[in-house]
Amino acid sequence: QVQLVESGGGLVQSGGSLRLSCAAPGFISIVSFRLYNVDWYRQAPGKQRELVASMSASGDTDYLGSVQGRFRISRVDDKKSGYLEMFSLKAEDTGVYFCHVARSTGRPYELWGQGTQVTVSS
Repeated sequence: QVQLVESGGGLVQSGGSLRLSCAAPGFISIVSFRLYNVDWYRQAPGKQRELVASMSASGDTDYLGSVQGRFRISRVDDKKSGYLEMFSLKAEDTGVYFCHVARSTGRPYELWGQGTQVTVSS
């Protein structure tokens, strides 16, 4: 069951930019959200889902090699939101992008977004 709300996908030309957003539902408090890791995955047609970018609760980031230097993950805990800014987009960035959050401590718990389509035309 989808419980994160995503927005920001669309069609863009190669070299363009997009910003994806995801917001946690109301039953997660701001205090709780600060303890979640935020990730963005993508799934291209006919391929497995892959981790694109992650940001820990402490703010550490990690990126898939092919997007390093072009994508930027961020979060605003007071808004219980995560973001993925994508620059210099390439055709191979095309896919459905999913936001994912998971508790960094305590009992495991995670939520997924519904996915948002990103299409980069060459």
